[in-house]
Amino acid sequence: MRAKITILTPSGNNEQNRFDEVGWHSAISLRPFGRVTRSGVFRAGIGFRPAALEAAGMSKRAKRKPTTSKRPKSKLGLPDLDHSKAAVLDSLRSPESKRGYRHAIDEFIQWYCSEPRLSFNKVVVTRYRLFLESRHLAAATINGRLAAVRRLAYEAADAGLLSPELAASIRRVKGAKKLGVRLGNWLTADEARRFWQTPDPATLKGKRDRAILAVLLGCGLRRRELADLEFTHLQQREEHWAIVDLVGKGGHIRTVPVPEWVKAILDEWIHAADVHSGKVFRCVCRAGKCWGDGTTERVVWHVVKLYAAKHGFTGLAPHDLRRSCAKLCHSAGGELEQIQFLLGHVSVQTTERYLGCKQRIRGAVNDRIGIEP
Repeated sequence: MRAKITILTPSGNNEQNRFDEVGWHSAISLRPFGRVTRSGVFRAGIGFRPAALEAAGMSKRAKRKPTTSKRPKSKLGLPDLDHSKAAVLDSLRSPESKRGYRHAIDEFIQWYCSEPRLSFNKVVVTRYRLFLESRHLAAATINGRLAAVRRLAYEAADAGLLSPELAASIRRVKGAKKLGVRLGNWLTADEARRFWQTPDPATLKGKRDRAILAVLLGCGLRRRELADLEFTHLQQREEHWAIVDLVGKGGHIRTVPVPEWVKAILDEWIHAADVHSGKVFRCVCRAGKCWGDGTTERVVWHVVKLYAAKHGFTGLAPHDLRRSCAKLCHSAGGELEQIQFLLGHVSVQTTERYLGCKQRIRGAVNDRIGIEP
């Protein structure tokens, strides 16, 4: 079936621009079943293409659901917190920082999930700070825990789990004020000498423990640095033994001089254990034999605690031996800058806190003020 129509053109006389009423109505009635050719012939069964496309587009727009922007959450569940925690730990480089942040975030998640339907915002983090203060923790400890919580909020915001406004408000939570300076704990020269000579040099374990205590006191290494110490680090520089290119906290690289007496004690352990490559310190079983390819920070901790209990040094930790090394170097006339290089501190203020330079305990100003009996 065909219907003759006239196509409208922009130019031409009025007679050519008029449509035949019969042809127009026929085209309108047959529009769903035909199409118009260039010559103006409507062919049935194919469809009027412009109208069909317009109708199809209208139907698609009618079926299309309105898009609503997904708002970030204000209440984070346990899976969201675990995801943010993994992102925080992956962004850290130092094993010590990872251990500290993992412990701090785990404590916050335990507290956060203990009370139902808490929003992760500034008010909640402030409540957590008050909770930490109620436990009578030190200001430095509280500020370290809050730093981990702030990092957790930023990682959650970067992942789209928390709004950036809430993350910025959590950053504005004030930390605990540091009122005064703690004195710290260190050993005198006589106490340090008796301490590292306590292990029995006749046994393999005693030789290893003597070497561990000697390196901690003589070189001022951290637990992780001592556990990661390898034979490739022990080299001679300027006719002096040194621990070369030691990677410390925060990825800082330094060189630590090794005193002759420390090197002699190390050689006793190395010859007795018959190790010449890999890690310097190894585990020793109950049978008195060396096994494994290294040791851990926990072993170093237990070695220090074991012999500290024998001398009655309560509260003595491996880091106190590092502080004792700095204090003894300063008492022997060591320069502050050289002690900073030895310990690997970025700021000299940290070294001063280790030394207690601002307050003198021996020969204090109030020892002789004229009112003594």
